[in-house]
Amino acid sequence: MKAIKEKHSLLMRWTHWVNFPLLTIMIWSGILIYWANDEYRLTVFGHTYIHFFPDWFYNLLHIPHRLSEGMAFHFLFMWFFTLNGFFYVLYTIISGDWRQLLPNRHSFKEAWQVLLHDLHIRKIAPPQDKYNAAQRIAYTAIIIMGFGSVITGLAIYKPVQFNWLTWLCGGYHLARISHFILTIGYTLFFLIHIIQVVLAGWSNFRSVISGFEVITKTTKPAIESKSENEKT
Repeated sequence: MKAIKEKHSLLMRWTHWVNFPLLTIMIWSGILIYWANDEYRLTVFGHTYIHFFPDWFYNLLHIPHRLSEGMAFHFLFMWFFTLNGFFYVLYTIISGDWRQLLPNRHSFKEAWQVLLHDLHIRKIAPPQDKYNAAQRIAYTAIIIMGFGSVITGLAIYKPVQFNWLTWLCGGYHLARISHFILTIGYTLFFLIHIIQVVLAGWSNFRSVISGFEVITKTTKPAIESKSENEKT
């Protein structure tokens, strides 16, 4: 027997879907800004192994020399990104949903089991409520990352007006590096999140749109129910 069960609230779905284009714009405009001072690379003993990003990447996406455009988009949409995150965190606190999002003392162990199950190495999936252990860790981490992006972003945006904030971030240069690393973290989260959505199937994706999921309820056979009634 199938039944419809509410899974995600309207505000949760709204902030989730609004955040996707906002983060995309923020990452894109951030790359436009980064091009103006493309200095980060991984160098060991004088040899560069990774250069963020190679020239062919910028030329392919027609990114070069668009600093003013990148700054305009970045400084405008950062306010929408901040407000969207603020409303989401505020809702989780007021509604009590934070209890289902925060990792517990078993989460890291169970997250490893979730990974093994997703890789089809482990047959039995670990127990979960609304979110499994891996999701709890990932969603909590993305909230912390969002807070870090706002703090380091303000430190870079107004280093004189927010000099105390820039100082807390370890200075302008360290704040810029932290902001850049967080951007890479968002990109990796995007990729992993999309893969998880594909693995979870259409039913899970549909619930994030509609807010409901279809579940199968098990019912006892009529003969078994009759025998139980006779016993009583």
